[in-house]
Amino acid sequence: MTPPEPRACHTPQSSRGRILARVRAAVAGAPEAPEPARDHLASHAPGDPADLADLLHANLADYRAVVHRTDGPGLPALIARLLADHGARSVAVPDGLPDHWLGDADAERRTDEEPLTTRRLDETDAVVTGCALAIAETGTIVLDGGPGQGRRALSLIPDLHICVVRAPGQIVASVPQALPLLDPARPLTWISGPSATSDIELDRVEGVHGPRRLEAVLLTGAQR
Repeated sequence: MTPPEPRACHTPQSSRGRILARVRAAVAGAPEAPEPARDHLASHAPGDPADLADLLHANLADYRAVVHRTDGPGLPALIARLLADHGARSVAVPDGLPDHWLGDADAERRTDEEPLTTRRLDETDAVVTGCALAIAETGTIVLDGGPGQGRRALSLIPDLHICVVRAPGQIVASVPQALPLLDPARPLTWISGPSATSDIELDRVEGVHGPRRLEAVLLTGAQR
């Protein structure tokens, strides 16, 4: 008896090719699609810098971040108080962070000049960073690994993240305004409140994918 011929093996690539060929055949001869309308608003927020700072403050708080405001002279004392209030005995310090920001802090400083190991970071209570910019409408802080921000692990592993946003210079109204200011080739980290998930039975659990506590400091009177 002649054995049956084996069935053709359809790889994902060949299946994809057949599907795309059917799509091309179906739309052959169809008129060109019109250009999409691009008259949407770039922002829904007021342009006044003080109003943007208030909106950012409100949206960060809505995401359960704790927001503070201070000027340059008051920043070292505020950071020292936040570290002490959380019982932080050690703090990760990214390259380029201004020295005076931690000038009043008693916590042990752990620099990342020789990269801290994952274990060492996990044993570190807090991290203090700056940011690339913040988006008022979404309550989002964006880090890009620049000076004073460090590599992504620094802001993800320690349990407490104190992030300083220069207001008004680093605050923009919307995502469309933020994107042209960011380099897509850099490691962008978008932060909207402490790390949290409700994937399991809709119970909110914080600290799963990053810091359990986010303290945002709006450094007033500061330029970009």
